[in-house]
Amino acid sequence: MKTVLITGCSSGYGLETARRFHAEGWSVIATMRSPRHDILPNSKRLRLLALDVTDPDSVSAAIAESGPIDALVNNAGIGVVGAFEATPMSHIRKVFDTNTFGVMAMTQAVIPQFRARRSGVVVNVTSSVTLASMPLAAAYTASKTAITGFTGSLAHELAAFDIRVKLVEPGYAPTTRFAHNTTMRVEDLIPEAYAEFAAPIFAQFAAPSLVTTEADVAEAVWQAANDLSGQLHFPAGDDAVALAQAG
Repeated sequence: MKTVLITGCSSGYGLETARRFHAEGWSVIATMRSPRHDILPNSKRLRLLALDVTDPDSVSAAIAESGPIDALVNNAGIGVVGAFEATPMSHIRKVFDTNTFGVMAMTQAVIPQFRARRSGVVVNVTSSVTLASMPLAAAYTASKTAITGFTGSLAHELAAFDIRVKLVEPGYAPTTRFAHNTTMRVEDLIPEAYAEFAAPIFAQFAAPSLVTTEADVAEAVWQAANDLSGQLHFPAGDDAVALAQAG
């Protein structure tokens, strides 16, 4: 039985991905900052662990408690929507701490065991903003684009040890309530000078022509984790696939 550790499982992509791997017969270690036992099935193949990817001690403790794993899914992330001019640098640093440095910390923590066994896969969940930049998301886009470069480089570096590294690029999923998992309100980040510019963008968010579902992302993560080819990019959702094809 294979084991996967997934970060950010309290809702959205992470929760659905945990359910998918469990349904496929894997042992699942679902992590989140404050574990909730009411959102996942009661099963001997499923463990919930407290994990804050921005806390080095929490990362070390979670990896030690997890034991050997076959796959790491770096899904934990936070969003920010707003004019870059109005986004405090303190908040931008928080976004990078989770979306960029948190991914790097988790990956660095599991590489030794993967390298020793000469097997394992790291799946990093980024965003379709890395395929086509969108306005009012500069800090978020930068944090996710950094992981695209990181993943591509690391894939070459770890191939010598038969460790696979993959990217899943979800499109826009309205049900994930993007940017609501931070302490900054969207309305605080749209100064009056940007109101006219932002209005049609938010209207498009409210009525998108193509959307991504949590199931789309879980499927892409599942495919990436089990892919034995050299494929690096796995767009998730019709909108992300369209962007990748147009790319």
